[in-house]
Amino acid sequence: MSGRGAKKVAVVGGDGIGPEVVESALAVLRAAGAEIEPVFVEIGLVRWKRTGIAMSEEDLAALEECDCILFGAITTPPDPNYRSVLLRIRRELDLYANIRPFQSEKLDFIIVRENTEGLYSGREEMDDEQAQTVRVITRRCSERIAEKACDLAAGRRKLTIVHKANVLKSDRLFLKSCQEVAARRAVPCEEMLVDAAAYNLVTNPGRFDVLVTTNLFGDILSDEAAGVIGSLGLCASANIGTDHALFEPIHGSAPDIAGKGIANPAGAIRSAAMMMRWLGEPEMAGRIEGAVQKALASGAKTPDLGGSFGTAQVTHAVVGYLKEI
Repeated sequence: MSGRGAKKVAVVGGDGIGPEVVESALAVLRAAGAEIEPVFVEIGLVRWKRTGIAMSEEDLAALEECDCILFGAITTPPDPNYRSVLLRIRRELDLYANIRPFQSEKLDFIIVRENTEGLYSGREEMDDEQAQTVRVITRRCSERIAEKACDLAAGRRKLTIVHKANVLKSDRLFLKSCQEVAARRAVPCEEMLVDAAAYNLVTNPGRFDVLVTTNLFGDILSDEAAGVIGSLGLCASANIGTDHALFEPIHGSAPDIAGKGIANPAGAIRSAAMMMRWLGEPEMAGRIEGAVQKALASGAKTPDLGGSFGTAQVTHAVVGYLKEI
């Protein structure tokens, strides 16, 4: 879908079900009339097995040259010679804010996860007897993720800062930094230990509005939140930096169902909607999001939601409702 004014979007299918759900997202974008020029980039485990390289410098340059990235899923094997592609992209493009909205008929909250440091800092050592991972928390990164969370909390009820400052000194810096930003921005906030937050996500998720937390905590809590909503397959995310952005469903590559045509495309389609909103097309994003909701409400559900629809059937249903909207 190239043309005057078309945005260049790097399209990364990746591994497992990634290519399948990305194709669904592209089909919905075409139906919505999105003016984008897809630039297909092959990276991930499949390529690594074939060539010994998961992502080259040229691939990274191609991602940087595009306006944003639409991403499927990546398999990261437990091989010391394999360098995590997604962590590298986040670090190289400085995609510091991972934003994960969770919505259902009764719930509406957002988890904002710091995306570049914490226990995913990449500073690790291991031998046969001992392994060490350095947890890095800086004031700069804590403040900027707090700023992003406050942006999202504007007009909503409150911000919840999730931490483990009662045990971890590094979290004391994170908590203090977030509290100072919220106070300066006049955003109502509370603080909560991560174990209490995990408990409340199950027992009383409606109490939350916008949560901001560190990298590992955000990774774990957002998967728990997906379970509360109904499935990982429903949920989208945005990885936002100052100059770049990457949009992906939060589910993994799910190699056990790859090629079976039963992967839930909703998360990828919703990620595409988040992408269009970021590209300055809020009306189109709203139409896509509304079509997904209508399709799900009509019973167009894949097996992870207890339904019998396949990936293509759900995609077709979303496209149909999109035309109605």
